[in-house]
Amino acid sequence: MNMSSLQKDNLRIVFMGTPEFAVTILDALVQNNYNIVGVLTAPDRQAGRGRKVHKSAVKEYAEGKGITVLQPTNLKDAAFLEELKALKANLQIVVAFRMLPRVVWEMPTYGTFNLHASLLPNYRGAAPINWAIINGEVQTGVTTFYIDDKIDTGEMIMQDKIAITKDDTAGTLHDKLMHLGAETVLKTVLQIIDGSIERTPQDFSANLKSAPKIHKDTCEIDWSLPLKQIYDFIRGLSPYPGSWTTLNNEEEEIFLKIYKASMEEESHAYDIGRIFCTKSEMKVAAKGGYIVLLEIQLPGKRRMDTKDVLNGLKLSKTAVVV
Repeated sequence: MNMSSLQKDNLRIVFMGTPEFAVTILDALVQNNYNIVGVLTAPDRQAGRGRKVHKSAVKEYAEGKGITVLQPTNLKDAAFLEELKALKANLQIVVAFRMLPRVVWEMPTYGTFNLHASLLPNYRGAAPINWAIINGEVQTGVTTFYIDDKIDTGEMIMQDKIAITKDDTAGTLHDKLMHLGAETVLKTVLQIIDGSIERTPQDFSANLKSAPKIHKDTCEIDWSLPLKQIYDFIRGLSPYPGSWTTLNNEEEEIFLKIYKASMEEESHAYDIGRIFCTKSEMKVAAKGGYIVLLEIQLPGKRRMDTKDVLNGLKLSKTAVVV
């Protein structure tokens, strides 16, 4: 069977992914009647006080559709590789999974392609959605590319673009890219079927923007930055993992997470980090204006509108964030 004779019914697809983002793409393939012969996803994990077993979102979906599920811990394990070969897939599609060894991505006749939530070659890495907003981008998108032996560096197949609005958060942009990504994957598969795929090598210049994994330390707000950068930082980390700061309220230090904010551009002479409160509003002085805190979380509490938090939080007139 060569590329020109490939029919939709001849495709046997193994899908690899773990989170909800991947489920939307998998569902698009299923709803369009593609033959998904198996799914690879992360092993079940125990979490919470009762150590309850949690299945990945992709596993939950696949089980509901009666699709074979593989959950290898070692992608080079001989027994797993035999299971994968037995599925006789001729195409593998990867969405938010993990780095694959050559023996896996070289297995199918029509290759293994990945969907990445950025306009490659920029924002290679684990957190492209977060970093695009943090860096103040006004446009992003999704890219399909053939996997190679490095992370997000393979030959590109297709890209689709989307605007980042001034109010987008990592959460809203995630959902937009998830649905855009489903469309892009479907178009990519159609190109594979009709043999019209064009491979575009990626740029490897040194000035590309990256998207490394985000850690707790990465999420601390630097109030010395310009107003717009602080605003982009907060929305780029919302709702997960959430930006944070330390609130100094006289002698008390409070760990404060910020999930939603707005900004007010205004000249002022106040010290950076100074807090101003009314009964319903809390805002922080920054370079060039104020960050208005709209949704926050105190230690041991749930996320709340700031006006509700202020009902039970007494702030001194000297309170600051640092």
